[in-house]
Amino acid sequence: MGLKSPFENRSHPFLDNWWSGVYHRSLIGGRLSSMTKEVQQRMAVLQGTLDMLILRTLLYGTAHGHQIGKHIQRTTNDFLQMQHGSLYPALHRLEQRGWVVSKWEPAPDRNREFKYYRLTEKGRKQLVVEESQWKQMAQAVARVMWPTAEES
Repeated sequence: MGLKSPFENRSHPFLDNWWSGVYHRSLIGGRLSSMTKEVQQRMAVLQGTLDMLILRTLLYGTAHGHQIGKHIQRTTNDFLQMQHGSLYPALHRLEQRGWVVSKWEPAPDRNREFKYYRLTEKGRKQLVVEESQWKQMAQAVARVMWPTAEES
């Protein structure tokens, strides 16, 4: 009569994958990576979260990278600070996936051009998927952090 695992009788694909590979090594780009699967998955979650925030921001209309970063920063009361080393690779990734398109245009009142990003229909559909997954994850974490009387 051992201790009952809190994970018995509950299955969640994201959380199952999250924990399944702790301390495993994996092959990345033809070489053995010392990065654990957990770290890789955590990075994927962070990337996915940034992607979702960018897609959500572009739902309001076209914007250049700096505007996107500032919107996220302002909306989160400066909690999330968008660094160029994260923001622009994410925008490039979204563009490669066809979720956003970009176009160089002259900036109003400036003597230079900015790359403006626009959400595609494919990106709108992906945003719905991302938001749904985010809500599921947030609810799962909330159940662990603040269990109701019948769950504890």
